[in-house]
Amino acid sequence: MANDAASAAGVHLRPLTSLDDADAILRVMMATWGEAIPRETVKALAGSGNVPWGAHDGDELVGYVLGWAAISPDDGLHEHSHMLAALPDRRHAGVGYALKLAQRASCLDRGIHLVRWTFDPLVARNAHLNVNKLGATCDRFHRNYYGQMPDSINTGDRSDRLVVRWTLDAIPAAPPIPDGARMILRSTGSVDAPVPEVVGDPRQGEVVAAQIPRDHAEVRAADPSLGSAWREAAAATLDACMAAGLAVVAFEPDRRGGRPTYLLASEPTP
Repeated sequence: MANDAASAAGVHLRPLTSLDDADAILRVMMATWGEAIPRETVKALAGSGNVPWGAHDGDELVGYVLGWAAISPDDGLHEHSHMLAALPDRRHAGVGYALKLAQRASCLDRGIHLVRWTFDPLVARNAHLNVNKLGATCDRFHRNYYGQMPDSINTGDRSDRLVVRWTLDAIPAAPPIPDGARMILRSTGSVDAPVPEVVGDPRQGEVVAAQIPRDHAEVRAADPSLGSAWREAAAATLDACMAAGLAVVAFEPDRRGGRPTYLLASEPTP
């Protein structure tokens, strides 16, 4: 699957193990966030069995995925996927999807069957990748998880994060959209300048829907107070959903003509 996805994205995949590979990772990192972790950290991860994977166009690294084996009381052995990035001109073209499939294959080869990572719940394109393309769910939410982040993407915003649960034994596929969802967070006004409206509280055992902006970064840049209003409304909604035992089980990226929508429900017992 990974190689087919890479071919469709116009790249080829390989593990990144050398110091030159680490330098190439840092170049993509700088192009993405405007800052980079130490090269020796990347090399230490590769040397300890946590080998990053890269997407190349010819000899040029255009994207990478980086994580490490982790263990916790709730999840046991799993992979923490910390970074997924592609050069600006290669984003939204399938590179990230191919890299996640490479990570999946690498984890299964090492006997790891679960991957965890975090993402900003207000970034609709990441929700689409995580839920619809990879078939993952999101069962935890944290306000200001990383504290204040100085990089070019997150600076000036609170680092609220959903936590992804990606079970690797199933073939990645979009989940079914549950019926009967009750809207509890609505996007009103125009698509380009949407206004959040909390219209209900979740209840245990039901299916609820929560809308987010099509592009929160653009909303925040144009109107910081509106961006903050979305941050607060989404956080309050997700806090309440998690407290009610609900998880993100589906995502509609274009509901009602450009109003991306999370669907949350109780996850089936394994």
